[in-house]
Amino acid sequence: MKQVFGYIRVSTPKQGEKGVSLQEQRGAIERFCRTRGFDVGEWFEERETAAKRGRPIFNQMLKALKAGKATGVVIHKIDRSARNLRDWADLGELIDQGTDVWFANESLDLNTRGGRLTADIQAVVAADYIRNLREETRKGFYGRLKQGIYPRPAPLGYLDQGAGQPKAIDPVKGPLVRLGFDLYASGRYNLDQLTEEMTKRGLRNTRNRSVQRARWALMLRDPFYVGVILIHSTGESFPGAHVPLVPKPTFDRVQAILDGRYHPRNFRHWFAFRRLLACSLCQATMIGERQKGHVYYRCHTSACPTRCVREEAVDYAVRAELFKLELEPLEEVRARQAIEKLKADWKQNTESAQKGLRLRISNIEQRLARLTDAYLDQVLDKEAFDNRNRLLLLEKKDLEQQLGAPEKMAAVPDHVLNVLELAKTAYSSYEMANEEEKHCLVETLTSNRLVSAENVILKLKEPYDLIADRRNYLGGGRRETRTLTALRPYAPEAYAYTSSAIRPSRISNLLNLQRVSAG
Repeated sequence: MKQVFGYIRVSTPKQGEKGVSLQEQRGAIERFCRTRGFDVGEWFEERETAAKRGRPIFNQMLKALKAGKATGVVIHKIDRSARNLRDWADLGELIDQGTDVWFANESLDLNTRGGRLTADIQAVVAADYIRNLREETRKGFYGRLKQGIYPRPAPLGYLDQGAGQPKAIDPVKGPLVRLGFDLYASGRYNLDQLTEEMTKRGLRNTRNRSVQRARWALMLRDPFYVGVILIHSTGESFPGAHVPLVPKPTFDRVQAILDGRYHPRNFRHWFAFRRLLACSLCQATMIGERQKGHVYYRCHTSACPTRCVREEAVDYAVRAELFKLELEPLEEVRARQAIEKLKADWKQNTESAQKGLRLRISNIEQRLARLTDAYLDQVLDKEAFDNRNRLLLLEKKDLEQQLGAPEKMAAVPDHVLNVLELAKTAYSSYEMANEEEKHCLVETLTSNRLVSAENVILKLKEPYDLIADRRNYLGGGRRETRTLTALRPYAPEAYAYTSSAIRPSRISNLLNLQRVSAG
């Protein structure tokens, strides 16, 4: 009785529905062997596609056949043995060397010219079937991507909604993923600390396990969370139809930290003006030191003549600038009246702002079209095209987020009111604040904090500098009129999205400082 091998294979569990399950293949081979009087000495069972080379069980079987451990092998059908021509060629070499190969469901004599030709034709047809299937799958895959639909399993923080539907934000895990981005963007967490913190907060992956450091490193880089689908294997990017989970400014801050363009630091000592002062000569940051009960800020550049300044001198300079923001009662009344009028007229201003945003989006779409033409004309290589395409898509998604959030635009008059409130209470808030709160207040309100010899030169940020200089702003006239003029830069609709003074991060700082002053 001949000793043969039995080889059975499936690519996916779904193949059992098509009559080619492992059990059915095994049964067909056993019936074939009984009619031929063969004895199956060993079974080789594989769950791998035959479209590519490298199947470990198949290669193990070929080695055993070459070693003469069996006289031949019985396979269910030709497409179970190989769907790529290289594996079929390897099997053909064994046949040429005298190894018998049988197919249980196909009566082919591979030792004859006609049988071998028929088998070769069927093998070519099987290989062509795989090529066509791969091409159709690719068409469907890219068709979904062009619709903005991610055809793969939803990333952590999103849920699958079925074929042809955009991913939806997971109501449980989504906010936790967003929090992970916010914590890392704060600069107070590295990847290890972030992993530990989010594990404590209960974030789990699809297997109900904690999200590991390597997974966070990939997630923080994934633009899917801001609405752009990136195919990492090809570098191609597509605009997504799903709702972004992370704001674009937060994502950009995370990328800056990951790229090393922002270095969060841990401080052993907390000084009110740490890393806020710079030497006017060498531009180096002044370092805080405590000596004999006093805090000094020193320039550590050896050749620089600037040496140090006492914290009391800096404190005096800050108080002098903040005192200028104090509003007289009549000024405050008139400013509030102007803000109320701004609220009444804001609908028309919002429509103008939305029109401007749509125009910018249209310009980006035109640039994307020109970029595609340049790539098709071979003016750009694929890598340059993918990089520029991804940047433009991210910019477009940022503008679309702004356009899709009219409530933020409607809140701009309230932001102006917050600016007014902060200016009005800045001096008193500074007097009552601790060192950390003073640091935040000075960083929010001032810029160009320079030390020359023992003199401290401060400049208020816009529009606080206009409010402070309101009495000289027009060179005369009533004070309340000059106050309104100082606040006027907040009125234009475009200012809602072009001025750094009312970016979400700045407004967040303003609100936080308001809470400090209220306490």
